[in-house]
Amino acid sequence: MNANATPQPQEPRPAARSGHVALVGCGPGGPDLLTLRAADLLGRADVVITPNEPGGEELAPFRRQLLDHCSREVSVVQADECGGDANALAITRAREGRRVVRLYSGDPFFGCRGGDLVEACHKAGIEVDVAPGVSAVTSVPTFAGIPLLGSEGDEVRVIQARSHGTGEVDWNEAAASDAALVVLGADAPAGEPERHQGPGFDVLCKTLIAGGRPPSTPVAVVRAGGTTRQTTVTSTLNRLVAELKSTDAKGHHLTAPALMVVGAPVGRQRDLSWYESQPLFGWRVLVPRTKEQAASLSEQLREHGSVPEEVPTISVEPPRTPQQMERAVRGLVTGRYQWVAFTSVNAVRAIRERLESYGLDARAFAGVKVAAVGDATAEAVRGFGIQPDLLPPEDTQSSAGLVSVWPPYDAEIDPIERVLLPRADIATETLSAGLTDLGWEVDDVTAYRTVRAAPPPAPIREAIKGGGFDAVLFTSSSTVRNLVGIAGKPHNTTAIAVIGPETEKTAAEFGLRVDVVAARPSVSALVEGLAEYGAAKRREAIEAGKPVLKPSQKRRGRRRKL
Repeated sequence: MNANATPQPQEPRPAARSGHVALVGCGPGGPDLLTLRAADLLGRADVVITPNEPGGEELAPFRRQLLDHCSREVSVVQADECGGDANALAITRAREGRRVVRLYSGDPFFGCRGGDLVEACHKAGIEVDVAPGVSAVTSVPTFAGIPLLGSEGDEVRVIQARSHGTGEVDWNEAAASDAALVVLGADAPAGEPERHQGPGFDVLCKTLIAGGRPPSTPVAVVRAGGTTRQTTVTSTLNRLVAELKSTDAKGHHLTAPALMVVGAPVGRQRDLSWYESQPLFGWRVLVPRTKEQAASLSEQLREHGSVPEEVPTISVEPPRTPQQMERAVRGLVTGRYQWVAFTSVNAVRAIRERLESYGLDARAFAGVKVAAVGDATAEAVRGFGIQPDLLPPEDTQSSAGLVSVWPPYDAEIDPIERVLLPRADIATETLSAGLTDLGWEVDDVTAYRTVRAAPPPAPIREAIKGGGFDAVLFTSSSTVRNLVGIAGKPHNTTAIAVIGPETEKTAAEFGLRVDVVAARPSVSALVEGLAEYGAAKRREAIEAGKPVLKPSQKRRGRRRKL
């Protein structure tokens, strides 16, 4: 090296990435109770440590949904997989420059030991943040319809029944008070260390009575609160244990974790119950559609309290040869068509993707009129920036309904006589034949192919045939054929809901008894029809003095027949 050479400036070395630890409260169970701040922290996390808690298996499906806010590259670790010290793991990963989120049930500082991690971060010089969560102490009674403070009393005591080495609870003092009691950990879940077990409902009720609470004191036990597995049992101190056993025998299998409320506020639970009284509360509903199509349907089902499970029965694939679609796109651009008729969301998507692949957009439809077969298809058209010119009547959203309002071809009025009809390879001829009868020339183009999807996992197939689902929604005849083909017939206890008469006919051909037919052929009407069915069954049970059972909780017999 030349000693006289001028030293070259060195590129500045990038600063080491600063680690960070966030404590995030994720509420009592349901993923929709996560705060916006918590969702933002999860979205930026490199490592997420999930909670280890009683009833973890019951809450696991709901906790997993929290991870939808995370990036694909996130590393997820369960607290009990950290060698007994999740806090040490959080510190270690933060020192490596990672952004760590540790999830806590409820709120990190209420019933959890989040303070220990904050203190450890301060000692290690690690930046720390806390996102408070919705506490089970207040939210679970609300989900159960129990108003803790108000006309029923002005004092509430919160008791952690499960010992954590901080001393025994003075139950005599709690019993002597008139305050409402919210008791956490009163049950003794299997698999918990003995030192963490609660006294059990039997012992606790006897202890409170012995301490001075009247045997007739109202009491409620809420399990899996804030989730669609929630179960609330109300009784009195001297009858609670017997009521729990009776409820379990009727098919309401209680799940952990449990929260117990003692006192006057429980007396209004039956009148104020709102969550568990939803028409489809806790119903496991099978949605046999493609994942993209099922999203809207599933969201509407959740609004009625159900648990949708999406099982694709068809796979949408491009046509085997692209020539037809290429000619169709060229025809749009060159003014070959007077109309484009869309019969499905998939057809809209296929045309849109083909246009965009050529660098084109909605301006390719300039001067072309657009028709859509129903509300969902029309919404997809609007999503492309196009307002449909023609829709069938609301009560007949089908190809036949669209033909009924389609104007006949008039050579003096219509400058072009040709209609583009992009559709599936297995679509019916109703619309094409109807337009031809009206004098139009139809370019019937295969825009996409529908093929049968692969069979679902064995547990899903077993649930379908064994009555594990409460309802199945069929949105077309092909979903009926394909579901039966890849998974078998739904069990005879499962409610069957279909989108219209044609789908009902196909279901009947496969020996399925249809319980619900949508008032009009739309996804919204299908969900509303199932909700009305569930509400009617609930009313019947209540009026007859019987327990409200989901279809899957009823006696299981032979396969469904007409």
